[in-house]
Amino acid sequence: MINYKELATTGIQLPELALGTWRYQGGIEPLLAGIVAGATFIDTAESYGTEEIAGTAIKGIRSQIFLATKVSPRHFRREEVIRAADNSLRRLNTDYIDLYQLHWPNYTVPIAETMAAMEELVAMGKVRFIGVSNFSAGEIERAQACLSKNRIVSNQVRYSLVERTIENGLLQYCAANRITILAFSPLASGLENIRQYDRKDVLGATATETGKSRAQVALNWCTYRSSVIAIFKADKVEHIRENCGASGWRLRHNQFDALNRIPFHRRGTVERVVRRVARYSLQRFGRNI
Repeated sequence: MINYKELATTGIQLPELALGTWRYQGGIEPLLAGIVAGATFIDTAESYGTEEIAGTAIKGIRSQIFLATKVSPRHFRREEVIRAADNSLRRLNTDYIDLYQLHWPNYTVPIAETMAAMEELVAMGKVRFIGVSNFSAGEIERAQACLSKNRIVSNQVRYSLVERTIENGLLQYCAANRITILAFSPLASGLENIRQYDRKDVLGATATETGKSRAQVALNWCTYRSSVIAIFKADKVEHIRENCGASGWRLRHNQFDALNRIPFHRRGTVERVVRRVARYSLQRFGRNI
C-alpha cells in the first residue's frame, strides 16, 4: 500500500508517489496500473503534450484522482492564464483542476497579475489549489504576498539522491512554511545517472539489505522526509508497479544516512543566480520559457 501525506495544510491526503507524464509515451495502461496500485495523483502540464492521455486514463474515475497540471510562463498575463486553464480543462476532459501550477517564474510579467488570475480560477471553481514549480524561496514569498484568499500549497522542483540543490535552503523553507515539495526526476532521469555518482554502489547494497530494487530504494529515500512527494515517470506497466512498491515501508535511519553520503550535485548561489539572469534575458526578448 502507498503511504499518504497531507498536501500543505489543506487536509487533503495524497499518495507520496505520483505519476508523472513529462516525455511520457506509455499510453493509458501504465497510468491505469499506477492508479490501481494506489498512485492516484497524476501530474502533467500544458507544455508536456500529455494532458489528453491523462484525461483519457481517468475517464469514469475522475473523482478518485488528484489531477495536477501547469500553465507555461508565456501565458502568465491574466487573460492568457484563464485561457490556458480552459484549454487544459478541455484537453483533460474535466471541469476542474485539483492543483494548478505556475511552471516556471516569468520575470517579465508582474507576479501580482498572474496570482490574481490564479485566484480568479479558484473563485470560479475551475481550480482547487494553487502551486508553483521551479520557484526559489524568495519567489514563493513574493507570489504568496500577492494572494488574498489562498495559500501556495506546493513547489515542484528537481530532487533526487544525486541532485540535491533544494537542500541549500529551499527544502527547509518549504517544510517550515508547510509547502509540499513535489520532487520531479526522483530517479535522476535514469538509474545510470545515479551510478555515475554512486561508485561504491551504496544504492545496490541498500537494495540487497532491504530486499527492494534500486529504484524502490531511491524513491523511498526521496519520500523519507514528510514534506516530500515524489513524481516519477515510467512508460511500462512493470516499471510502474515496481516504482509503486517504493512506498508502504521506510528505510532505517542508518540506511538513510548511508545513502546521504553518496556524492551528489548541488548548485551553488552563483550558478543559481546566473540561471535566473539567463532566464530573465530570454524572457525579456520574447522567449517566455
